[in-house]
Amino acid sequence: MAGGGSLAAGALSGRFGSAPVLRVAGPLVPLAVLAVGAAPTLPLLVAALVAVGLGLGSVDATMSMQGVQYQEASGRPAVNGFYAVWSLAGILGAVAASVAADSGWSLATFFAVVAVVLVPADLLAGPGLLGRGSHQPVVDATGGPGQVPWRPILVLGAAVTALFVADSTTSNWSAVYLTDALGSSESVAALAYAGYATAMLAGRVLGDWLVARLGPVTLVRTGGLVATAAVLLLVAAPGPGLGLVGFALLGLGLCVVLPQAFVAAAAWDPRGSGVAVARVNVFNYLGFLVGAPLVGVLAELASLRAAIAVLVPVTLVIVWLAGSFAVPAASLRAAP
Repeated sequence: MAGGGSLAAGALSGRFGSAPVLRVAGPLVPLAVLAVGAAPTLPLLVAALVAVGLGLGSVDATMSMQGVQYQEASGRPAVNGFYAVWSLAGILGAVAASVAADSGWSLATFFAVVAVVLVPADLLAGPGLLGRGSHQPVVDATGGPGQVPWRPILVLGAAVTALFVADSTTSNWSAVYLTDALGSSESVAALAYAGYATAMLAGRVLGDWLVARLGPVTLVRTGGLVATAAVLLLVAAPGPGLGLVGFALLGLGLCVVLPQAFVAAAAWDPRGSGVAVARVNVFNYLGFLVGAPLVGVLAELASLRAAIAVLVPVTLVIVWLAGSFAVPAASLRAAP
């Protein structure tokens, strides 16, 4: 559903711009999440989850369009900074959920509090979103001059898929890996994803500065190599200490891949429609759907350590495709 929401956002943004789509989808997401918490029956729960997926896909795509548009308007790297805020919000959300769980609140009560905070915030932010600027919308989706080419989008999508295979593996299996494979206590194992998320946040804070000095290709390639080294460290780790270091290094290596994929995709969108960003965003969900089940199946067939080792070729895909993150000079658009 999130992938469908991303594609729908691309089509709507091509006609109306990303700001109107985000102004509608943004407030709807916390309301749909509230509906999940309050759903009294399974059919209503499924309907609410469908709404959450469609809304999140739309918001993910249009927020990224806004970030890329701001970068183009400012003439300097900026998208990694927006994703640093996104990473921080994810950490704060996890802390809030943990506090709410310990307080004994019902799911509906917690999600209602979230909606009370986020819906007004979305509505207040709406007027400040960037308009379309000087670019014309892409109305004809059949192809032709000025349309978004598929080949570079698929290449960037493959790198994003690899990123989210590793990301979903970390979010679903990092604590299990430390306890089952490295003999950690549960309290220590819980730090694995925290270290990963914190390192990703730190890398994104520095990401724009590094892009300006190293360029996106070198930065993404170096990040892929760091991620590969992190996986090798995890596979060879004799205990939880090096396991925690490995997951932190993995977050540091992967942190710039998604923001730079959107920047590179936007360069292939000659009319600034947002379609390219929306298409690349779909691979986010593909990678997340593949990663966790893949590791689970391989762990059953062999071992969890062997399953984690499969991430080595996955992260090397990012190294291999790093050249696709270059911004083609011929496709650069003047800042509005």
